[in-house]
Amino acid sequence: MENLLQVGIISSTHGIKGEVKVFPTTDDVNRFKKLKEVLLDTGKETLSMRIESVKFFKQFVILKFKGFDSINDIEKYKGKSLLVTRENAVKLEEDEYFIADLEGVNVVSDDGQYRGVLTEVIETGANDVYAIRLEDGRSLLLPAIKECILEVNLEENRMLIHVLDGLLDDASGKREE
Repeated sequence: MENLLQVGIISSTHGIKGEVKVFPTTDDVNRFKKLKEVLLDTGKETLSMRIESVKFFKQFVILKFKGFDSINDIEKYKGKSLLVTRENAVKLEEDEYFIADLEGVNVVSDDGQYRGVLTEVIETGANDVYAIRLEDGRSLLLPAIKECILEVNLEENRMLIHVLDGLLDDASGKREE
């Protein structure tokens, strides 16, 4: 399990006084108001960045970090990830999981058959969709609904699923057995 979780990506500078536009990768952008610091992944090292101010503009969060007072100080960090430790992450409700924890989980169907590995969580308007790379190389797109996701056990790195009729049909219309 990852100890660091991404909350945003610096997309560009904002003005000339060291502010940055951050594309949030968290479900709750208002969490930036409560954060005192984030970790900046430079690619070579992880820097602790103290948040001085937070504003919102369209879909972006505008952050100002303590000690970064000009565009020249911060410009080199465009495209870099902002992270928080798991202790500073949002508290999850029952049956909620961090995407980073789900990716790579082994998937087994309720008929006891190993299906493959969850490779991606696709966020849609209604419910998430789990992309599962099947053993034969195909992909299964499974809606993350209680009828399909029966159990998630992160300690055992396993997810138990029920495949709805029609989801594993091949192109000829024949059901995979």
